[in-house]
Amino acid sequence: MDTNNPDLLLSKQLFGDDFAWGVSTAALQIEGSCDADGKGTSIWDTFSARKGKILNGDKPTTACDFYSRYTDDIDLVKELNIPNFRFSIAWSRILPDGTGRINQAGIDHYNKLINYCLQQGVEPWVTLYHWDLPQALEDKGGWTNREIVNWFSEFVTICAQSFGDRVKNWMVMNEPAVFTGAGYFLGIHAPGRSGLRNFLPAVHHVVLSIVAGARILRKICSDAHIGNTFSCSHIEPYANTPKHINAAKRADALINRLFIEPILGLGYPTDDVTALKGIYKYHQPGDEDNISFDFDFIGIQNYTREIVKYSFFTPYIGASLIKAEKRNVELTDMKWEVYPPAIYHMIKKFDAYPQIKKIIITENGAAFPDTHTDGIVHDPKRVKYLQTHLQQVLKAKQEGCKVAGYFVWTLTDNFEWAEGYHPRFGLIYIDFDTQHRVIKASGHWYASLLR
Repeated sequence: MDTNNPDLLLSKQLFGDDFAWGVSTAALQIEGSCDADGKGTSIWDTFSARKGKILNGDKPTTACDFYSRYTDDIDLVKELNIPNFRFSIAWSRILPDGTGRINQAGIDHYNKLINYCLQQGVEPWVTLYHWDLPQALEDKGGWTNREIVNWFSEFVTICAQSFGDRVKNWMVMNEPAVFTGAGYFLGIHAPGRSGLRNFLPAVHHVVLSIVAGARILRKICSDAHIGNTFSCSHIEPYANTPKHINAAKRADALINRLFIEPILGLGYPTDDVTALKGIYKYHQPGDEDNISFDFDFIGIQNYTREIVKYSFFTPYIGASLIKAEKRNVELTDMKWEVYPPAIYHMIKKFDAYPQIKKIIITENGAAFPDTHTDGIVHDPKRVKYLQTHLQQVLKAKQEGCKVAGYFVWTLTDNFEWAEGYHPRFGLIYIDFDTQHRVIKASGHWYASLLR
């Protein structure tokens, strides 16, 4: 396949009739209406109110106003010929305090959203947890409190009972390595905790909760298609020497293997990162039977690659990333390297696990500095990014990898976590002052591919 020619050999038909095409979103990033109709406060509402935590002091208070404008945006999904729409359910809309009292208005909202998707011929794919923990639960320790396995199970049960008659595709959690790593180890995402003493219990309780949630879905929605999504980055050593190769191996264990391997029944990768052995302090009898699940599919979310070097001064892992902006490579607005083969390598890596039945790319996309001129948004870099990455997905599929779907991140420009409203990932441009929507050239390109 000629990767220098993005248009060569790229058509919907080449991926097969049963390949799932879609677009992905997250509640906190698009909904706004953060206290409307009885919704409780989330950790991101609290975190974004703290000075200096979000770029430009941005807040998700309004975001894309999807809560009010969901019919308009689902109409746009339909207009773009996108058959599958992935969204998440805000836990604190359903349970404002995280547990106990149910907010019927929240259930009513998601019922209306799901019904409208189906009415428009768009299949809903639901993520149960996309990082927006109710603040009331964080006040009790959040993911560091083992009781959260029960709190999360209560939330999943309500969602499965309320929406499972119409939702056939479920993801339990989104990118556990990111929300535990950035939120409970580095402190750069909500809730802003840091250190191993927060990270290790959070990791173990998240794994227990993913499996508990999946088992509840299997019990209540017996015919459902159940998965979980995992962030991943293709990792290469800075140099082909033992110390750099071993550093890259440690980084890979932390970034790519920490959650998927226990869930596949392989245990935590503690042999490669000895600091992870502290996780066993949080094990209780019987946990080994409750940290693995036979998922119908695994969602992988890839954006870039990382170059890793040995670093004596980096605690626990002895490795550090060489920033892409120092490597003279093409960058996105997130300062991530544009490196299409990364997604191919990650599909091959996950495909090598015999326990994985099916792989779906549940997020892939790029932020670039889009400008809106005379009702038109030209974004040739995003078009090329999507084309070249899809080529790599097709290459993996043609080599026999069990990759069965591709979802673009994301539908509309949105609140990009700690980066606020600056990075624009959307197929649709949003003027955040007026909420006016404009389909970008990349959106029209994707619609054409899916026509």
